[in-house]
Amino acid sequence: MKRVLYTLLLSFLIFNNTNIFADTTTFYVIEIKQEINAASAKKLSKGFREAKNINANYIIIHLNTYGGAVNAADSMRTLILNSSTPTIAFIDNQAASAGALISIACDSIYMRRGSSIGAATVVNQTGEPMPDKYQSFMRAMMRSTAEVTGRDPQIAEAMVDPYIHIPGIIDSGKVLSFTPEEAILHNYCEGVVESLDQIATIVSGENSYNIIHQKLSFAELVLLFFLNPIVQGILLMVIIGGIYFELQSPGIGFPSAAAILAAILYFSPLYIEGIANNWEIIVFVIGVLLILAEIFVIPGFGVAGISGIILMITGLSFAMIENDLFYNQGDYNFSIVVAPIAKVLLSSFLSLSLSIYLASKLFKSNRLPNISLKTTLKGDTAFSLNKDNSDQSYVGKIAIVKTAMRPSGKIEIEEQRLEATLESGFADTGDTVLITKIEGGRLYCVRHSE
Repeated sequence: MKRVLYTLLLSFLIFNNTNIFADTTTFYVIEIKQEINAASAKKLSKGFREAKNINANYIIIHLNTYGGAVNAADSMRTLILNSSTPTIAFIDNQAASAGALISIACDSIYMRRGSSIGAATVVNQTGEPMPDKYQSFMRAMMRSTAEVTGRDPQIAEAMVDPYIHIPGIIDSGKVLSFTPEEAILHNYCEGVVESLDQIATIVSGENSYNIIHQKLSFAELVLLFFLNPIVQGILLMVIIGGIYFELQSPGIGFPSAAAILAAILYFSPLYIEGIANNWEIIVFVIGVLLILAEIFVIPGFGVAGISGIILMITGLSFAMIENDLFYNQGDYNFSIVVAPIAKVLLSSFLSLSLSIYLASKLFKSNRLPNISLKTTLKGDTAFSLNKDNSDQSYVGKIAIVKTAMRPSGKIEIEEQRLEATLESGFADTGDTVLITKIEGGRLYCVRHSE
């Protein structure tokens, strides 16, 4: 009974935005010890909401990161700058690149001995610096963030731009990084500490304090797992690979089931978190339908197929981009669109390459007896058409379709099973076709109406 009453009282206090530790200084700790991406941005956002619900006095962001996505870092620094609760960055080991931006956005910074902050040049996947338009955007963010938090904006810019020379601090041609002692000297760190308790003691003036760590539910952990860029890349590969294999053996089977499940797991977390919109999912579905129509309904590969590919890439890419991209006032930063599109294109290329390789191996082996033909034609049962087209004996005859023709497949005529191609449309097993011509050793036919 006491436990029930205590739970009800605790829920009431939190729900009514009451500080349950009114006689102590409350610190709420959010750990960001991974790549800066959509998952870490959502984790920080959830933490700020919970800190506000319990009326925490301070928010400590426990950092150890080498950086990550610029758009996610921008969202995180904006959240920190707009927070009514004072924020403290505790750099446990590294606060590089996007991590430096997040640290500078905080009201105060504490660093562990041996840690560093800086090196915020924007680089690509191979570590090469990106073009100046990307660096310009990062420089502006670092400079404006430093101005808001009362730090030297030129030092913040020097963490991005190797061409900035600051006498006594950094020579031209180098990107700036600070050790704890250097950061303290130039007002980029309040002190060297070894633990959260030391920070709490310094900030609270050695009064009583309470440290609350962010705790995520199982559902939230699952959601953040599927927001991880690596997991998203794998899901993209399964989607593209599943569609490819399904086109090789039409019908609802394992490839289509895998592609559908991967698409659900890809879009659902993004939709739940408000990143993906309805239109992005609809665009993706329309793209898939256009590709299917091009393969099964419209002969050849033209406008519908190309449009389908473009729509699929658009839907998958823009699902990873915040919805307010086109609604912000002022200058637009379209550079944040490049990374999602590049991720989708790279995943698609890798998936198609791997799928083609696996298909060439699996369909040549006996490992997939239900997919490949079991019958081997030997001796008198085999048949070969002359390449010079001199044998026209089958022209004008009717054959029975033995495998679905979309547009090519197997037909049976006079107890011979042959490869044939429909001149238009498609035919299912059991349909009849009329052979119209033989060219290049291949039979061509049209559907026959009995």
